[in-house]
Amino acid sequence: MKFDRSGVNALMEITSRPELVFVRGQGSWLEDHNGKRYLDFIQGWAVNCLGHCPPDVVEAINEQSTLLINPSPAFYNVPSMELAKRLTGASCFDRVFFANSGAEANEGAIKLARKWGRLNRKGAFKIITFDHSFHGRTLATMSASGKPGWDKIFAPQVDGFPKAHLNDLESVRALIDDQTVAIMLEPVQGEAGVIPASPEFMQALRALADQHGLLLIVDEVQTGMGRTGKLFAYEHSGITPDIMTLGKGIGAGVPLAALCARESVSCFDHGDQGGTYNGNPLMTAAGVAVFDALTADGFMESVNVRSTQLSEGLLALSAKWGMKGERGQGLLRALILDRDDGAAIVETARDWAPEGMLLNAPRPNLLRFMPALNVTAEEVELMLERLDEVISQVRR
Repeated sequence: MKFDRSGVNALMEITSRPELVFVRGQGSWLEDHNGKRYLDFIQGWAVNCLGHCPPDVVEAINEQSTLLINPSPAFYNVPSMELAKRLTGASCFDRVFFANSGAEANEGAIKLARKWGRLNRKGAFKIITFDHSFHGRTLATMSASGKPGWDKIFAPQVDGFPKAHLNDLESVRALIDDQTVAIMLEPVQGEAGVIPASPEFMQALRALADQHGLLLIVDEVQTGMGRTGKLFAYEHSGITPDIMTLGKGIGAGVPLAALCARESVSCFDHGDQGGTYNGNPLMTAAGVAVFDALTADGFMESVNVRSTQLSEGLLALSAKWGMKGERGQGLLRALILDRDDGAAIVETARDWAPEGMLLNAPRPNLLRFMPALNVTAEEVELMLERLDEVISQVRR
């Protein structure tokens, strides 16, 4: 298949893309327009939790597409109710609002917290977030994010998001005032370089929020749905958040997200929240298939086995090349490089012949790994072997 430059020119320029077009995928593998295969350890930035074109999800979408695609969110539909029941039954939350993206779910969480603050804290609206955090690309979620430079791109920012330091409780405490309504964080900061919030910090945040009558919001867009070795990352610290957002893996590749809240916080009035496609049966049918796969007997145990294999393999590479170790939770992991050649490693791995490999470098000195949760032991081993070869070539 010929690379179509006219098609490229018709797309709005938003990022630098290599001159290849992916045409099909299965499991941990993608194939481009020339027939070249790639071992995919990005999986759409942790979106494809069951790999490319998982049969159960494909079957659910096909079946639902013959029944009902979108009756409008003004009416109930069966898949959305089924998925909502599954999510509330498996978590500490009582209510679910389905959205189309993680940013939209986080925008909803911000709105819900501010509404709750108007009703319960005399109009308090500030939400403490964290340096280097990432919550989305809407104006409010960019303002909530702590990504360097984002405060100037579309200035002025939305007011009300003071920034604390992850794993530093005193930095949070110092920001609390009578206008504070919530604390919002990612249990693992993905874009910052896969930096986990410690269980002790999560527990201390819960206690601090309770002490001041604040809400605790966990952004689990990247960490939720089994990514960290538990269904939800907040479970690692044994806390009960007030609000949680989900995205990415919840739909295994289709646009689906969720805003989950405890009953005491679910204060939207009719008309406060909505959206044309929210909770449509085609997407939520995919979500049901994903949930059932993740909660099947033995699935999460396998995720943790593969996590250990990946972690140990990255540590071995780190020791061999004099790097600075690895970190992460579950199958969201990072290799900390000893120099700023992450981008070169990513490019060399992608261009490797006869088969390429897809990796991610969110920082110049760091590689991030987000394989399918059902990645095989053989695929993890192959990735580690090829990564060793790629590093050797880059540093030759």
